[in-house]
Parts: sequence; C-alpha cells; structure tokens
Amino acid sequence: MNAGNSVKKYSYKEKVISRVDRFNRKHKMFKIFGLLYAIIAISVYNFLFYFYRNTKRFTCLACILLFFVASSSFSYPGMALTISFASDFERIDSETIETQPLSETTVEESDAQLAIIEDVDSEVIKEALESGNPDVAEAEHLDPEKQASLYDILNANATEDEDRVVETNEIEEEAVATAAEPEVEAIIESEPDFDEDDWKIMLVNKQHPIPDDYEFPLGTITGTMRCDERIITPLLDMMKAANSEGVSLIICSPYRDMNRQTMLFDNKIDKYMAAGMSYMEAYNLASQAVTVPGHSEHQVGLAIDIITDGYSNLDEGFGNTNAGKWLAANSYKYGFILRYPAGKEHITSIEFEPWHFRYVGVDAATFMVQNDICLEELWSTYVK
Repeated sequence: MNAGNSVKKYSYKEKVISRVDRFNRKHKMFKIFGLLYAIIAISVYNFLFYFYRNTKRFTCLACILLFFVASSSFSYPGMALTISFASDFERIDSETIETQPLSETTVEESDAQLAIIEDVDSEVIKEALESGNPDVAEAEHLDPEKQASLYDILNANATEDEDRVVETNEIEEEAVATAAEPEVEAIIESEPDFDEDDWKIMLVNKQHPIPDDYEFPLGTITGTMRCDERIITPLLDMMKAANSEGVSLIICSPYRDMNRQTMLFDNKIDKYMAAGMSYMEAYNLASQAVTVPGHSEHQVGLAIDIITDGYSNLDEGFGNTNAGKWLAANSYKYGFILRYPAGKEHITSIEFEPWHFRYVGVDAATFMVQNDICLEELWSTYVK
C-alpha cells in the first residue's frame, strides 16, 4: 500500500477549524477573532461552492435574462417613443411632423398599405364627457309630433260621433272640475314595507336592468305616444290640476321600445367611431351619453319627460320655470316623483333632471318626498 494514500484527507472546513484551534491555544486572549475568522471563511466557501455545483443552472438563467433584456424595448433608450412606421400621420395639435431621411439610400416604392394613425375629434369627446343625463333622447323633445299638451290629449280622446274639436275654454272648465286636490296621507311615523314585486316601484338603472320576463300593458296617450296604461289616468289628473292653476305641462319622450333605445345608443357609437375612436372607446363614451338598452325607465313606460310653453329645453333651467316649480311641489300627489333630484347625483349616478318624472304610486311618492329620499334609497332601506 502506498504510504501517501494512508494519510487522512481533511476537508476545507476541518482545515479551517484545525487552524483556528491551534491559533486559540496559542492566543487565548484573542479567541473571538479566531471564531470570527472561522465563520467568515466557512460561509464564503459554502457560498462559492454552491455556485460551483450549480454552474450550468446559473449559466442558463443568465442567458435567458440576457436574451430578455436584449429583446425588450427599454434596452434602447436612444429610440424616441414617438417613432411610428406609419407613412403619414398628424399630431394631436394638428401640426405636421417634419421627418428626416434615415440614410442616403433611396427607398423603393411599395404597394403595401401602412397603418395610419387617425386623430380623434376633441369636440366629440368633450361632448360625451360633459353629458351627465344619458336618458335623454336626441332632439326628441324638439319634435312637435313627439309632444302632447293637455289640449292635444283631450282632443285625441274626444268621441268620434261628436265630430268636433274640443275648445280651449272647455278644456279649462273640465280641468277645473276634475282637478280636485287628491288626498295625501299624513306623515308615516313608522317605517313602511314596500313589496319588491310591486310594479310601481320597479328599480331600473345602470346596475338594475329590466327583467327579461317583465310585461306591462301599453296604453296610448295620443298619436304614437304611449306609456304604461295604468299611469295615464293619474298623468291626466296631474296635467289638469296644473292647467287649473295656469301651468302648462307638455309631455315628450314617454315610452321607448328596445329598438328605439338601441338605435339611439348605436347612433352614438357610430358618431364616436366616425370621430376616430375604436369600438370599445366609442361604446364606453356612448354609455355615458345614452342609457344602455335594457336599462332605461322609458322602456317600461313609467318615465315621462315634461316641458312647458316657452321652454322646451331638457336642462336644469326647466326647474326654474313655473311648470318645473309646480311639478317639484305637487307631482307626488298624483304618484309621480322627480326621479333624479339635485343633491342625489352620487346615488343615482345621473345629474339633476328637473324634467324627468317617474310614476311610483301615491304612497311611495308621498313617503319619498316627506323623507327626502330617491328611489335607490327607498330600495336600499324600505323595500323587502
């Protein structure tokens, strides 16, 4: 046997410990330094040895990381972020960008069609973002054929065998005779319970679509104007009461069917897309300007927009007219509520609409007015 092979081989750790042990025996006052040396030497050895045993693994990882960095756009800080391969485009401020040739080499013409970045009409975007009343039909309230006064309704309902037109003075006499003050219950002190299945208080908004199986009887107001037939009588009573006090109420934009609402919504999308938006951008903005089909109260025939003689705009100014003031003070007596009141925008998600009235029944309307709550608040607390 070779004598060299019989000599015991020590590991690096054992050599360090042996060396420190000899140092500590000679220098007992400095044992702490020997201990620190042993800890540092063994730790560094183990760390380096770990990488040595996993050389292939770390080499592969480094290659992958290098490839990722080399192929990423942020590895080229010298390249401008506004560079485009479009052959011709304009800046947002409509100023033309002057480009310089990349080299002296002449680029041959090609039949390939390159992408063109289109400008978006800023006025169209501004109009959409400023729209806070998405349940307003475009210009529908300005069409005389889409309006109905008390005179128009009573004339349309006159019996055919009379073969005459109802005179204005007859309307006024009938209004005074039939405009008796409705009985309004006293303030309810205990909390009432409203039934969620009651059609009168159905909640329809952005979060609550019209149920797929919901059906209701349509009645004709006059001509092509329709609504839920169950609200026609209280609507006429309210108009007669207002007329007896010298206030003119003109109905516009009552019931809209799904096709009409879809057309209004699609028209907005087409308008925004024509201005340079993508479909999804146009859809998002259209939903802020027009109620998404299936989420409009007009589609269940319970919502009525109202204007008056001399003021046909659907805006906040209507609230300052005699008609707007009369409705705000008296509509609840006939079962109607100001659907989107001022100060409740954070709840309804709709800005103040002094022209938009919704039928909920006398009981609910009275309770809501007495407690200064909107329909969403009624549902969140009192509907069971």
